[in-house]
Amino acid sequence: MNRLLRVSALMLVACLLPAQEKEIVAMLQQSVADWNRADIPAFMRCYEDSADTTFVSKAVVKGTAAVRERYRTAYPTPVHMGKLTFSELVARVVSPGTAIVTGRFRLERTEKGGGPAQGIFTLVVRKSAAGWRIIHDHTTAL
Repeated sequence: MNRLLRVSALMLVACLLPAQEKEIVAMLQQSVADWNRADIPAFMRCYEDSADTTFVSKAVVKGTAAVRERYRTAYPTPVHMGKLTFSELVARVVSPGTAIVTGRFRLERTEKGGGPAQGIFTLVVRKSAAGWRIIHDHTTAL
């Protein structure tokens, strides 16, 4: 009986994965829409509100407030924010409430705004009552 329960639980998890992946991609698409409206507070809703939320790029930034401030400083105006797109998004659910997402970003900006930028990222996302949220963001500009 124990084996049957384990097999049933694994089958249930396998059935949930595509739906979870779609939810994660939808959360990221919303974050792009928020960014493209130059709305950093709305964009930050994709991050878990926690002192443990981590952003890694040229430096390691800990805590949602510090990540928000990093974005405000690095992208002070809509011209600096430009237009964001994500591509090659792959969400890999590693447990029913945790996933790893990889992808590419492209930021179209004028020279005045800092010029175009692109890179890759790896996100660790966790599902909570608020939905899927980023708990770890490792972004590298290329």
